[in-house]
Amino acid sequence: MSDKPKANTPKPEPETVTQPAEAADAAPPSDPQIDAPPSSWRPPDKTRTTVIVIIAAAVLAILAILYAWDLPPFAGASEETDNAYVRGRVTIISPQVSGYVTRVPVQDFAEVKAGQILATIDDRIYRARVAQAEANVAAQQAALANSAQAQRSREVATDSQNAGIANAQAQLTKADADMRRARALVADGSISTREFDQTRAALLAAQAALQQARASRAIGTQDVRTVVVGRAGLEAAVESAKAQLRLAQIDLDNTIIRAPADGQLSEIGVRVGAYVTAGTQLLSVVPHHVWVIANFKEAQTGYMAIGQRARFSVDALGGTELTGRIENLSPAAGSEFAVLKADNATGNFVKVAQRIAVRIRIDEKQPLAARLRPGMSVEVRIDTRGGSKR
Repeated sequence: MSDKPKANTPKPEPETVTQPAEAADAAPPSDPQIDAPPSSWRPPDKTRTTVIVIIAAAVLAILAILYAWDLPPFAGASEETDNAYVRGRVTIISPQVSGYVTRVPVQDFAEVKAGQILATIDDRIYRARVAQAEANVAAQQAALANSAQAQRSREVATDSQNAGIANAQAQLTKADADMRRARALVADGSISTREFDQTRAALLAAQAALQQARASRAIGTQDVRTVVVGRAGLEAAVESAKAQLRLAQIDLDNTIIRAPADGQLSEIGVRVGAYVTAGTQLLSVVPHHVWVIANFKEAQTGYMAIGQRARFSVDALGGTELTGRIENLSPAAGSEFAVLKADNATGNFVKVAQRIAVRIRIDEKQPLAARLRPGMSVEVRIDTRGGSKR
């Protein structure tokens, strides 16, 4: 072996293997079960029927939104207001006479029939007044009967006066005949002048007696007429007494307070023993017939007409809707019926929309309509399609 060191010769570089470009870009091998290539998904093709259904549903949804917001093409097809209330013929019961209440046979909110007794008032005073009026009628009738008897008496006296006239006429005829004979006898001196004067005086007395009898007859006739004329006054007095009796009887009847119609009572505000006067409010009777009064702005009533359909929701029934029809429209705005009307005297004018009351008749055969009570708040919608401007 040689002990000479070896010369430093360069080591050969490792041989670089050049791979083609296609091999460099190739991905490393992978497991086909783990790194499976993703598959592309696409929804199934829609049929023509499905497309039509979707389009129709979209159109209906849009129309529903337009209708709910009252937008074209539904604008103006209906008018609505929340200024509406249920109304009814609420009758306030008050007495016509004064007195202490003796009986109240009904209770709060009770159902009553027409003519049923609601309360009674102490009637002793009114019974006494009826008896007094009956006595007055009897007295006036007696006076009238006395007048009839007086007329008959005057007529009999007139007959007697007629007989007196006939007697005086006979005496005058005799005195006249004696006077004619006396004139013939005094001419030839058969009787004295004194006897002639006596015969003449008898004639004058007979004439005066006849005149007196006739005057008495005239007085008797006037007496009869006086009785007849006075009878008319007595007959009027009898009728007046009867009228007073009827008034007393009415007051007596009014001590019993009755229901004027079928309905339901309000809370009763009177108790037994209370003193009430004429006009005191005791209670109210509410008949079951009700309707709706809706106050619309004047511009909303342009196309409203009698007979148009209406729907209204009732707050007290949880918003339940009932139906009805327009029965009538108010002849004037509500401001025209106000006691104190607005008078613009300053010259400053602000236009305020007026309200027109619309009466709505509630359709029959609606079960919940029986639960409506006067004064309830409702929201009304009226279908004005087909209406024309008034």
